[in-house]
Amino acid sequence: MIERLDIIKNRYDEINAQLSDPNILSDINKTKELSKEAANLEDTVNCYIKYKKVLSDIDAANEMMQDNEMVEFAKEELANLEEEKAKIEKELEILLIPKDPNDGKNVIVEIRGAAGGDEANIFAGDLYHMYLKLAEKEGWKIEVITEEHSEGGGFSLISFMVKGKNVYSKLKYESGAHRVQRVPVTETQGRVHTSTATVLVMPEAEEFDFQLDMSEVRIDITRSSGCGGQGVNTTDSAVRVTHIPTGIMVYCQVGRSQIQNKEMALRTLKTRLYNLKLQEKEEKEGAERRSKIGTGDRSEKIRTYNYPQNRVTDHRIGFTLMQLDRVMEGDIDIIIDALIAENQKRQLEGNQE
Repeated sequence: MIERLDIIKNRYDEINAQLSDPNILSDINKTKELSKEAANLEDTVNCYIKYKKVLSDIDAANEMMQDNEMVEFAKEELANLEEEKAKIEKELEILLIPKDPNDGKNVIVEIRGAAGGDEANIFAGDLYHMYLKLAEKEGWKIEVITEEHSEGGGFSLISFMVKGKNVYSKLKYESGAHRVQRVPVTETQGRVHTSTATVLVMPEAEEFDFQLDMSEVRIDITRSSGCGGQGVNTTDSAVRVTHIPTGIMVYCQVGRSQIQNKEMALRTLKTRLYNLKLQEKEEKEGAERRSKIGTGDRSEKIRTYNYPQNRVTDHRIGFTLMQLDRVMEGDIDIIIDALIAENQKRQLEGNQE
């Protein structure tokens, strides 16, 4: 472990030296890439520095044991330091787990009403509200890309970008089918119905992740339509971009100008294509994919929201929380933290094997 930590520390120092080189700083992409790598290593390096300090203090306490007048003090100090050492070693174990290179990225989220008609679309709107509240708590920023309102309320589709620190590391577990059990507002006899909405979370493609060949893209300008709120006007500002080889199409109309909509549509298209590339890569790495929590497949039922019992259950880890009302107001951290902890546990077990 120490050898690995020394390598990481040396690499961190090397990056910081490079980032003070004017020749490197003149290359924006290289600077961004190095800064991102340094940020990924920083927590591990700081923890290692703390660990080395504790080891040094343990040596000093052992020396004090030779002084009869200091023995009692040294024993107490050693006990505290050994406890701190064990705690830091556990932290380092987790920090040394290979990181998902996408963890620090912004994401694009798509929520669709699925089985259940109007109630599914209403639930899609409730999920959007939940992520909106979570973003407020985390200090993230949300930008809506596409919204298709449902006549009964909610959305048949809403897609949005979430920007902030380590967004993907927390939201990546949200991909899949979310099931709701409750009495719909349209139900006259008080019966509980089951409906579903699907969520897809994609890490945003950055410049050095994916190069889009614009000769393979068709761009159509159309008139904005639907009840999209103040951001939608009646001019020819909506943009539809189509990737000809794959047939992937992205429509954006919520921006105030054609330029804004085109830029957002192209960013979304690049992200969808990058996500496709990631999925193909993960399919080839079948064993690693199966060891992860969930597959990110939209059809996989990941969570049930039971309103009559105020209960939410994540089926992937068998985690149940009797605080559905708080979860729907953005207090989803407990579930996400439990998913992260279980994922780390599985990875540690895999490393030990």
